[in-house]
Amino acid sequence: MSAPIRAMRRMTPASILALVALVAYLPSAAGQISECASMVRDIGAPEYKGNPPQHMILCRIGYVLSHNTERRTPDWVVELLTPDRFIGPGDRKQEGDPFAPDPDLAVGDRAELKDYRKSGFDRGHMAPAASMKFDIEAMRQSFYLSNMAPQVGRGLNQHIWADLESLVRDWTCDRGRLVVITGPIYDDGPSRTIGEGAVAVPSAFYKIAYDSKAKRALAFILPNAAVKTKGKPALRSLRAFVATVGEIEERSGLDLFAGLAPRDERRIEATKSAIWPVRAGCGQ
Repeated sequence: MSAPIRAMRRMTPASILALVALVAYLPSAAGQISECASMVRDIGAPEYKGNPPQHMILCRIGYVLSHNTERRTPDWVVELLTPDRFIGPGDRKQEGDPFAPDPDLAVGDRAELKDYRKSGFDRGHMAPAASMKFDIEAMRQSFYLSNMAPQVGRGLNQHIWADLESLVRDWTCDRGRLVVITGPIYDDGPSRTIGEGAVAVPSAFYKIAYDSKAKRALAFILPNAAVKTKGKPALRSLRAFVATVGEIEERSGLDLFAGLAPRDERRIEATKSAIWPVRAGCGQ
């Protein structure tokens, strides 16, 4: 079992690194938490603007996230991607899509399988299972409902969203290393919920790929709705959904690049990037 970093208030980059030092004497937890600190080292841990909601930082093998205990969905999920993560023993089919409530969250603070049942929404991964092939346990952890949000299936989760996840892997293979931030957006608050647990339904989703070597980010906002692509390839279809990091921060209430130098942060937040081409990709 991975070790959760429990934080009901704000956890800054400095506090994550301090926590690494505090738990260094715990062999079972230290390696896990150190790895999670490295995931956010390039950008700083995302921070809430204003008064933060009740939340918990969860440290996993393949990602780190902030779980909103009121909405029962993550507010942000960060992955540090390298090409070697996309190959290995983790097999989604062999594991049988092991969706499960998060064992590190209390009943009442988390989504349950029954909340999604007959809801009309998919259990939408924020950190995708296909990026967890390097480790069987990382693959299993990606199916925790703390890494999910209610997502329209046909036309989004099963189509253009999956295409975007695949492109992120190709961009990772081309560039060698990317920090990826993913999460839901609630433009007018969680006006709709599903299940007895009242899991909040987002109005949109964001995904940001950041190349720390080039200091360039590519950001997207997609509506939580079926997207008609009219048979166009993903690179063309996704052009309509390119956004700025600043727009995502405004709509999510988060400061996603808090650890950057102020000048770099301002430039990255204001720049709407042209969509990146795929050169060689992962060849899969």
